[in-house]
Amino acid sequence: MALAGKHAFGAIEDQRVTFVEKKIGESRKDFLQKLLEFNGFEVIIQVEKRKTEEDPQLYTVAVTDMVFSPTVYVFERRLKTLDGKHIVNQDYWNQKSEEAKPQYWKNS
Repeated sequence: MALAGKHAFGAIEDQRVTFVEKKIGESRKDFLQKLLEFNGFEVIIQVEKRKTEEDPQLYTVAVTDMVFSPTVYVFERRLKTLDGKHIVNQDYWNQKSEEAKPQYWKNS
């Protein structure tokens, strides 16, 4: 799911949460969970119901911080990479690149 300006919030099992991404695969879930927990957020994972056994298992990732917005935190440079040395940019968040220079723009 691409970064969007909309702040999605709701509840998972009576816990108020901000949704980070919905209906994602296991590898994406693991990446986001590690990244968000490293940055000090309490992460809640919801397993989506499958229609059939052949369907892939999907997950919803959420945090208990009601003011968290992935778009704001990425573009305001508030998140650190898993090594703690760099700032998360849009490509790092979307797992398109391991390069994590602070700029989210590219000057050619």
